[in-house]
Amino acid sequence: MRIADCLNKEQKKKLDKLKKEEKIDWKEIMGMNRDTYKRGKNGAMRRR
Repeated sequence: MRIADCLNKEQKKKLDKLKKEEKIDWKEIMGMNRDTYKRGKNGAMRRR
């Protein structure tokens, strides 16, 4: 039995509203927006 089965109509509406508002920024989680560093001449680090 799921929790949603025990809720009344108003509570189900609130639950659905919360689900719609929840957005996950997968790019941020996967680290795509981070700075990248590479070795340049003489072993120095350079940000790209």
